Amino acid sequence: MSDEAIELFVNGTLMRGLALNGNLDGADLLEETRTAARYRVYSIGDVHPGMFEVDEGGVEIAGELYRVPAEVLRRVEEGEPPNLYRGPVMLVDGRVVDGILYPRALAEANGRDISSYGDWRKYMESE
Repeated sequence: MSDEAIELFVNGTLMRGLALNGNLDGADLLEETRTAARYRVYSIGDVHPGMFEVDEGGVEIAGELYRVPAEVLRRVEEGEPPNLYRGPVMLVDGRVVDGILYPRALAEANGRDISSYGDWRKYMESE
């Protein structure tokens, strides 16, 4: 793994004020942003979101973009719930950055589609 910082888009429990945000201590919040309308998001047991890319029917998903140093990234990845992984995410402005994704088959089999909310916080506030 490189020792350089990366830009990381987060859309769930790593966001400010939520359960795993402390894992980002040492990272810099760059901006609040949204994904391009290419993703669906599911609630995985109301514990965390599971986002994946789709060919059609995608929506914009709200999140935060951080500059994350390598040592912080290791802590983030070690602290993530099972099956989440880092992969490319396209933002609404066309930039492609790293993001936290979830396997589509697992989300569809075990989760609840919350894409209409477009935002983990809004979904959790609605429950």
